[in-house]
Amino acid sequence: MSQSLLDWVTLALTPGIGPQRFLQLIQRFGNASAARHASPGQLRDVLDGKTLAALDSGSGERAAEAALQWATAPDCHLLTLNDDDYPCMLAEAGAAPALLFARGQRQLLSQPMLAIVGSRNATPQGKDNARDFAQRLAAQGYTIVSGLAGGIDAAAHEGALGEPASTIAVIGTGIDRVYPARNRELAHRIAERGLILSEFALGTPPLAAHFPQRNRIISGLARGCLVVEATLQSGSLITARLALESGRDVMAIPGAIHNPQARGCHRLIKDGARLVESVDDVLDEIGRPATVLTRPAPPQPAPPAATPAADRDEHPLLAAIGFEPVDSDTLAARLRLTAGELYAMLLELELAGQIDCLDGGRYQRRPDTAKHPT
Repeated sequence: MSQSLLDWVTLALTPGIGPQRFLQLIQRFGNASAARHASPGQLRDVLDGKTLAALDSGSGERAAEAALQWATAPDCHLLTLNDDDYPCMLAEAGAAPALLFARGQRQLLSQPMLAIVGSRNATPQGKDNARDFAQRLAAQGYTIVSGLAGGIDAAAHEGALGEPASTIAVIGTGIDRVYPARNRELAHRIAERGLILSEFALGTPPLAAHFPQRNRIISGLARGCLVVEATLQSGSLITARLALESGRDVMAIPGAIHNPQARGCHRLIKDGARLVESVDDVLDEIGRPATVLTRPAPPQPAPPAATPAADRDEHPLLAAIGFEPVDSDTLAARLRLTAGELYAMLLELELAGQIDCLDGGRYQRRPDTAKHPT
C-alpha cells in the first residue's frame, strides 16, 4: 500500500470532506499527502471545526484501511480521480467523487453509457418497457446505468445483463451492503457480469440524503438519461434535472394519461425532454456507439420475480394490467395463471366495473381504479 494512496483515501472518507472540499484541499496543498499532514492552522482556510475534528480523530484513516483491505479481494477496486480509467464525463460533470468503490467488470467504465431510471412502484408495462429498451440499447453498445432500486431500475439492469455492454449499478450505501434487500440476487449477478459503484465508505446504511448524491453519479456517467415511468415526486426527476444541468440529453417515454406513474414523464416532455417511443428514437437523440461489442454466451438472467400482492392494496390482476391495453396471453404469463383461472378473474373485474374488454381480446383498467400516490 502506498502512502500517497492511503492519504488520498483517508481524505476522501473523512466525514465532512466531500468532493468540493477535497478538490479545494488538492488545489491549496498540491496533493493529498500534503493536505492530510498540514497543520490545523493551515487547514482552517478550507475545513470547518467539525471536519478538522473528524480528520484528527482518525476515523477517515480507519475507513481507508478497511477500504484498501476490501480492494484486495477479486474484482474489488478503488477508483480515484487520478486513475486513467476514471470516467471523463463524470469528472467533467462537477462535484465528481474523489473516490469510488467498484465491484465487478471495471473495463465497463470505458464504454459509452446511458442512464435508464424511473419509479420504484412501476407498472408491469413500465417494467417491460425498461427491460426491453435496456436490452436493445445494450445490444447497440450502450452500458446501461441505473440505481439498483426496485421497479424500473431493476428491470433496466435485468434487461442489459445478458449483453456484452452489460450494466452499471450506482448505489446509495456502502458497496458491501445491498438495498433494497430483495435485489440481493440481482446485485450478485451485476457484480459478476456488470459493475457496482459506490462513493460511500464500507458499512454505510441507506440514508435518504445519500440517494440524490447517487443520482448525480448516474447522470454524470451517462451521455443521456431515459426516464421510463415517474410520478411527479419521483427521485428519477432529480436524476433528469442533474443530467440537464450537465448538458446531457434527457428523454422520456409517455404513458396513459390516467397512469400516475406517467405524470413525471409527461412533465419532463412539457419541459423539453425528447418524447421517445422506440430505441431508434433514443439512438437518434444520443447517437450510435462507434463499435458494438461481440456477444458472448453467458447464462441468461433469471426472470424477474412477480411483485407480491401484499405490496399493493389492489387486486393483483389490476396491477398486472397496468394502465395500457393488454392481451390475455400477456396477462396469463405475468401472473402465471391458466386460461381458465385468468378468465374467471377477468369476468369478476369486468362485472365489477373495474376493467373494460376492448377489441382484439385486450383489456384495460378504468381510470377510476388508479391509486394516487400520497
